Amino acid sequence: MAGRTFDEWAVGTRIVHALRRTVTDTDNVLITTLTHNPQPLHLDADYAAGTEFGRVVVNGIFTFGLMVGISVGDTTLGTLVANLGYDKVVMPKPVFVGDTLRAETEVVELRESKSRPDAGLVTFRHRMLNQRDEEVCSCLRTALLKKSA
Repeated sequence: MAGRTFDEWAVGTRIVHALRRTVTDTDNVLITTLTHNPQPLHLDADYAAGTEFGRVVVNGIFTFGLMVGISVGDTTLGTLVANLGYDKVVMPKPVFVGDTLRAETEVVELRESKSRPDAGLVTFRHRMLNQRDEEVCSCLRTALLKKSA
């Protein structure tokens, strides 16, 4: 089990996740079409060339999902009861095909569960950065985690 239980976390704990990922055109096309998103900025190179970005912008749902996914192995793998919410999702910079992304996590809040004595709530701040160390996505994720036996 790679994830940590509620008892193993402390506010301020920081993780720089080792996994990195270079975004491909296939990644963008798949997430965009699987979610039935018709936005030409994500699918139409000719259209996108005429925008301020000058090229296709990777669908933000991919960036968000990759950020959370990269974090799972170091945070909640095998210890998660449920993800309770994602808050303050922001995407301050665009992601383009060919960008290499990495993630960082910080614990910002811990609290005991009022209804489940065998679990507690951990709020993580996840950040996704590109190869230029520009933040391209961040969010707060509240997870209900098992306590140590």
